[in-house]
Amino acid sequence: MPPRQTYDVEIAGTKRSLPLFEIKPGLRIAILNILGDTELVQACAKALGKKLEHVDFDFLVTAEAKSIPLAHALSVETKKPYIVLRKAYKPYMGAALIAETLSITTGEPQTLIMDEKDQNLVKGKRAMILDDVISTGSTLQGMRMIMEKAGAQVVGEVAIMTEGERARWGHIVALGHLPLFTE
Repeated sequence: MPPRQTYDVEIAGTKRSLPLFEIKPGLRIAILNILGDTELVQACAKALGKKLEHVDFDFLVTAEAKSIPLAHALSVETKKPYIVLRKAYKPYMGAALIAETLSITTGEPQTLIMDEKDQNLVKGKRAMILDDVISTGSTLQGMRMIMEKAGAQVVGEVAIMTEGERARWGHIVALGHLPLFTE
């Protein structure tokens, strides 16, 4: 097997070579996988924390799974709690809130679920939506839908990187932008 092509980036002073994966014929994306990358997660949390210093929010919300380490580290950095929207329902989640989106990574519908226990924590509060990479905005849309159902106000959106059409993401607090790779 030939070596996989990569795209080199520097994020919050940390350099990484991101592998390129084809997600549909003629379209590849650079995959930023922060799971297990403590150095990068800590650097990003510190940099994003600085960018959020003057934003008034009560909690962070993210979707399972790759952005969980960032949510934890940014929670420590900002001293704000975080909640995780799950992708599969478990009986202990009780009367959960559910939204469905379409994932660019898998091309499949993605369900986001807020545990019953988190609903009282967010009602009437200000939410900062967090993701690792924002590509199509479908996960953001699902998170926004759940925050609305839960009675929380979304006051901002933050990510390590945006991807694709840069003009679509001007309102996102991010550390960088990834291009799409077409052939």
